Amino acid sequence: MARSREKEDLESRFNSQVPRSLADSSLSLYFTFQNDQFNFKNIYFDSEQISPDGKMVVNREGDGSLSLGSLIGQRNLSHRMTDEELFWRASLVPQKEEFPFKRVPRVAFLFLTRGPLPMLQLWERFFSGQDVEKYSIYVHALPGYELKVSNLSVFYSRQIPSQHVEWGSVSLVDAEKRLLANALLDFSNERFVLLSESCIPIYNFPTVYKYLVESAHSFVESYDDPTRYGRGRYSRWMKPDITLSEWRKGSQWFEMHRTLAIKIVADTKYYMLFRKYCKPSCYPDEHYIPTYLRKFHGALNSNRTVTYVDWSEMAPHPASFTAANVTERFIQSLRNNGTCSYNSGKTPICYLFARKFDPSALEPLLNFSSQVMGF
Repeated sequence: MARSREKEDLESRFNSQVPRSLADSSLSLYFTFQNDQFNFKNIYFDSEQISPDGKMVVNREGDGSLSLGSLIGQRNLSHRMTDEELFWRASLVPQKEEFPFKRVPRVAFLFLTRGPLPMLQLWERFFSGQDVEKYSIYVHALPGYELKVSNLSVFYSRQIPSQHVEWGSVSLVDAEKRLLANALLDFSNERFVLLSESCIPIYNFPTVYKYLVESAHSFVESYDDPTRYGRGRYSRWMKPDITLSEWRKGSQWFEMHRTLAIKIVADTKYYMLFRKYCKPSCYPDEHYIPTYLRKFHGALNSNRTVTYVDWSEMAPHPASFTAANVTERFIQSLRNNGTCSYNSGKTPICYLFARKFDPSALEPLLNFSSQVMGF
């Protein structure tokens, strides 16, 4: 009886000291009684393992309450973590190289959208019949928007907690990091590709998967633009941490390996420089990741993008393709766009995705996707 009262007293005092913000997150603390000894250690729980009143779950019968499945293949993407808590949690790296489960590398498809996904039917066809262990989907939409799809859709319940995003501001970078961080919580996710609602795949899933998973490099465009649209956006207040010679520009639509994704999510110092000095007309989404990778991890990057975008109109936004533009010949021209470096050799496949496609383009794309794109 005395020991029982002692346990209850310790549990009561421990729970009363747990901050509400901590109890709301996927991070919790775990303790047990074994052989009359009080044992305490850090463990990471799903939000479901925290009681509604914010108290920690106490396990009196061993470690059975913590499941390995909570770290593999997230079924529920909802959580109450702040960005700071989320980025911290996502940046944790196991020190043991071997995985205690059969790990199939996944490609995480990260959709950054304002609302609906006009190309949803095409994407569902792209994923149809594929091994669900090889991909995962994450959608960041504006707060309050709910993606309404059938519970049989691969996009069902794949929205992450989001915040407001404003074009041309650092909030776009925040959304990108938020998508990366949520996907990093699944230890099976190995490659991460950022897509918009106007993006389409131009090759079938097996081709895309093999291309990305077998690549030794990430695909983040990063180049030195000497014009006012490149170096002209640099702020001297970033010195000495970022110099003009290190300043880079590139497409927002990246693809990267897990190693680089963790580095981006974990960075605070350089992100804060961009938040402070890269104001609108600087466009942080075009400079932060290209500059950061060029400065620290250039050897891991191919310095090119795998998403085709047409900037030939020299306008603030790229060209948009409508139903009138979308023909079999046009899509073939995107698929056969010269040769590009890949690992230690060359490949005839330079682009795996393309944008911007108007909603009107969906019907012709569906009509010939099986013949031209292979799905």
